[in-house]
Amino acid sequence: MADADLVIRGGKVVAPDAVLRQDLAIADGRLAAAGPDLAVTGATELEASGMHVFPGGVDPHVHFNEPGRTDWEGISSGSEALAAGGFTTYVDMPLNNLPVTTDAAAFDHKRAAAEAASHVDFGLWAGLVPGNAGAIEDLWRRGALGFKAFLCESGLPEFPPADDLTLLEGMRRCAALGAIVLVHAENAAIVTELARRAASEGRRGARDFADSRPVLAELEAIDRALFFAAETGCALHVVHVSTPRGVEMVDRARAAGVDATCETCPHYLLLTIDDAERIGSVAKCAPPLRTPAERDGLWALIERGALPIVASDHSPCPPELKAGDFFSAWGGISGCQSTRALLLAHDRLPLPAVAAVTATNAARRFRLAGKGPVEIGCDADLAIVDLAHRWELQPAELRYRHRVSPYIGRRLRGRVARTLLRGRTVLCDGELTGPPGGRLVPRAT
Repeated sequence: MADADLVIRGGKVVAPDAVLRQDLAIADGRLAAAGPDLAVTGATELEASGMHVFPGGVDPHVHFNEPGRTDWEGISSGSEALAAGGFTTYVDMPLNNLPVTTDAAAFDHKRAAAEAASHVDFGLWAGLVPGNAGAIEDLWRRGALGFKAFLCESGLPEFPPADDLTLLEGMRRCAALGAIVLVHAENAAIVTELARRAASEGRRGARDFADSRPVLAELEAIDRALFFAAETGCALHVVHVSTPRGVEMVDRARAAGVDATCETCPHYLLLTIDDAERIGSVAKCAPPLRTPAERDGLWALIERGALPIVASDHSPCPPELKAGDFFSAWGGISGCQSTRALLLAHDRLPLPAVAAVTATNAARRFRLAGKGPVEIGCDADLAIVDLAHRWELQPAELRYRHRVSPYIGRRLRGRVARTLLRGRTVLCDGELTGPPGGRLVPRAT
């Protein structure tokens, strides 16, 4: 073959449909060739014998809180944590940072912050909130990958929920552009009133919080969003679905012709309401952790391919904001560094399926140009992983600004020996190898 910049020799490559022992040749940041014993001239060689080569992970749901709330996380520490976990691309949510990403100026400000600080490539979601319909086209032209709406309170006054008319009209505009809308699906009236009742009765524990955000509230909001998507022709993605019935609703709508998908998160696959009671508010999230039966049902849907994406919903905060009872504490899970290692430790999915739910499916759904599988022509975003290595997560390993996570003490599998971004090593044996070099990922055409 023609000259290459780098050849990775002898790894077990986790391809979309199989695990293949082969070499990978990289030229100009992209995968140029794959096969056993590649004859390549002029290339640096990297030995990967005994290792598995995964696609660089794609996390489409993180909150890195920059600009404006870098005391909560920050792009530098958040993207370093992703690189340590074998992830090479993320899409940052439009809230938690200040200003929220609901107009063109805020988008430009956030993009500049990410270009200056990110160790891996990134995309940006924009917000869909009351009053910003006129900004949708400008945000789309600037490179926003889609538009996120909350159907209940977000917890932040600067990012209000989308009422039904805002959602409907926003979907119409997005459908005309070919943009996707993401929804946090919980019925606002139900969860607000049930929370008020719990507070008035002095019920403040983990189960009280879970009872105030029942499965029914999630299902109703998913159903309403799917109906609007069908009426407008807008692509829809339901984030952090916590219940099998929600996934099944999306699956049925897709079978009926609605362009709809959904994701779940490691915390819904690994933790339950019993864990929330044991761990405390570090495990608070919305929707809340559910029952063991709900957890097991989500696993079954992933195993049969009906639940295509596992995203971290990494939403950290300073430890003092996690103090107190389940209603007053900040609702967010810190976990983007350990997503793939948690799934690998569970040993329920074939390796190509792990690669699909943590990289390929999100890249394809959200049209991330060059990202996704280990395939010729794609960006050479790779994680070289030692699957023989198993351990228990300890706080000292975490790269987050605050070393807090409900997964402390959980079993992990797959030490990341090296993470490559567009053919360049960004992390080796747990250490960053250079300054930030992430860039905004364009939409694939």
